[in-house]
Amino acid sequence: MEAHETTYYDAVIVGGGLAGLSAAAYLSKKGKKVVVLERGNLGGRAVTLKIKGFAFNFGAHAIYGRDTSVLRKFEKELAIHIDWRDFQPNKAKYDIGDRLTDVPANIQGLFSTCVLNSMGKIKFTFEIFKTMLHMEKGHPHLSIAKWMEEKEISPDVKDMMLTLASSNFFTREPERIPSDVFFNYYQRLFTTNKPVAYIGGGWQALINEFVRVIEENGGTIITKAKAEAVEAENDRVIAVQTTQGMFRGHEFLFCIPPKELEKIVVGTKIEHFIKQYSSYEPSYVYVYDVGLAKRIDVPYTYIYDKKNKMFITDISHYDETCVPEGGQLLQAIAYLTEEDLKDKEKIQEYHEKIEALYDKHFAGWREQLVVPRVSKRAAAQEIKWTMTQKPMPLYLPDYRNVFFAGDWCEGKGQLSELSFHSAYESSKLILQKYSYV
Repeated sequence: MEAHETTYYDAVIVGGGLAGLSAAAYLSKKGKKVVVLERGNLGGRAVTLKIKGFAFNFGAHAIYGRDTSVLRKFEKELAIHIDWRDFQPNKAKYDIGDRLTDVPANIQGLFSTCVLNSMGKIKFTFEIFKTMLHMEKGHPHLSIAKWMEEKEISPDVKDMMLTLASSNFFTREPERIPSDVFFNYYQRLFTTNKPVAYIGGGWQALINEFVRVIEENGGTIITKAKAEAVEAENDRVIAVQTTQGMFRGHEFLFCIPPKELEKIVVGTKIEHFIKQYSSYEPSYVYVYDVGLAKRIDVPYTYIYDKKNKMFITDISHYDETCVPEGGQLLQAIAYLTEEDLKDKEKIQEYHEKIEALYDKHFAGWREQLVVPRVSKRAAAQEIKWTMTQKPMPLYLPDYRNVFFAGDWCEGKGQLSELSFHSAYESSKLILQKYSYV
């Protein structure tokens, strides 16, 4: 019998992605004995891979609403170092076909953009202020498209709101977003001073910081430990069987997607609960990054093709550590639908449209190309926000010591923010239990 099989942990955390690592760092900092079990490499979908001197980020690379992000709480409470690189709204442009125009990411951009006419800007500003003042909350059973229809929102303002929703929720179908989710998100985004930020060193720099905190506080991290089964007694989980042996504990936090979790809870009460969420439809994107030998200087760092719902970000403008000296790293992302994924010709069409967008805005990139990195169906988020999909709760009433975290769970924000927020809230629930002992 291996030593860890007789060791009882305060918290057994299954999954070493952003949710699992941040929760483990937080709990260990609070004095709890934790173990993180990860089947592969740490980071989950948020990993940084170096190819020919270029550091490519897998997973959404930006932090949205960073001054209101839970990651700021982790930064302060865990004393982790984050090299924030703030997005510059004045360098963000919409490609509207025959010309570029400012993105209405702030008041200056709103009044200089050509997407809306003067009256449209006034109407749009009114909708933004209603959101900021919490005068508009939406409803969980009303899509944003239906809400706009009922409120008789003018076509140009409707188009602007859906364009913003598409780019921030990584979807080609923003009209399906529940109106309460839409407004909760924009209440945070419009009231933040830092709407978008990047992390110097990419995801790996953040992962390293979480690992440092976990190890400095006596936590254990075990990789290549694929969870195979959950052992339960009465109304409690007592152990997780992995390829590295059995791990026992008092509290269990599962930070793996529902489809993976369903495989290991067969025969327990958790199985029926998880089946409600294991059919989630993820939000998929087509990613086409290029590493260039020399920079192609242009007066913008972000281009959003409004018609084709795809964008290019100059990652290296914000994080020079991701490229060799003098190089440039550009990331292009196109939003996909479920139908797109089944059509090989459609996927190839996206590839060609992205290259055309590169040609249009970064002329000469083909001659400077050192390494391309293409991912034809990257899961930007495990759950796609629609009227038919509800996020997974953070705990399971039938099992008193089972908790969940990840970007498929209940929480605030989008993408990585959902992982951080759910991890923070689940960790607090676990700590509350200890305060009553």
